[in-house]
Amino acid sequence: MTEPLKPDMFDPVCPSGLSPIRLGDKWAGVIIRCLEQGPRRFSELRIPLHAVTAKVLTGLLRTLERDGLVARTVHAGPPRRVEYELTPLGRSLLAPMDTACTWAAEHWDELIDAREAFSSPGGAAHR
Repeated sequence: MTEPLKPDMFDPVCPSGLSPIRLGDKWAGVIIRCLEQGPRRFSELRIPLHAVTAKVLTGLLRTLERDGLVARTVHAGPPRRVEYELTPLGRSLLAPMDTACTWAAEHWDELIDAREAFSSPGGAAHR
């Protein structure tokens, strides 16, 4: 049995959110992190991913399944149960993701400064 996912496992100001290295889209990496410890049901994934609608999460899981990173398993009921888990290919992304997160944490201040400068009046976003 895997430990329950924490609702706040993804702090809105977490360095991983600042990482300029994106895997697929902004949610793929966090979904992979949610599946890191083992299979999860859809309802379990919704806890830390509460900012993602059910429809969008379903689409993201299908995309990750299509790309061979996530496997979907239907367990016959009653009650019928669906679980998602990382495939070996998906698991192979964990080490590079750790490296990217470490890099983002080490360059946190520089990333914040660059984003603030970009968004400030006179910054590149206002040209």
